[in-house]
Amino acid sequence: VEDRLVGIKSREIYEAPGAMTLIRAHEAMEAVTVERELARYKRGIDAEWSDLVYDGLWFSPLKRSLDAFIEESQEHVTGDIRLVLHAGNIIINGRRSDHSLYDFNLATYDEGDSFDQSLAKGFVELHGLSSKIAAKRDMGIL
Repeated sequence: VEDRLVGIKSREIYEAPGAMTLIRAHEAMEAVTVERELARYKRGIDAEWSDLVYDGLWFSPLKRSLDAFIEESQEHVTGDIRLVLHAGNIIINGRRSDHSLYDFNLATYDEGDSFDQSLAKGFVELHGLSSKIAAKRDMGIL
């Protein structure tokens, strides 16, 4: 059931397997080439962009502005995706990009990793500080 622009709820089925395959492949490439905060913000932009297009506002100033944001966000989204299509599913089983932000030596916790684990303690203390203060306030400890 979907909400139409005019306020009517209707039952609709849309099938676009080719488009969905391209979208999933693109999302998989974004996952390794786009920084965390940008990726999080872009998800909301993608939803707004889709609503504008669905509602027939292709030429609206807002859509043009979102287009500019999206274009800028895609500067490093390039590479190769390997996928398998099976039983109606899209399975990503490989990706490679010269612009990947993934670094195995930082992401592993094995011996020989390049991330200084001692840095985590200070980060955790600082990152959670405002929540800790608010919790103390809410429990009447402050």
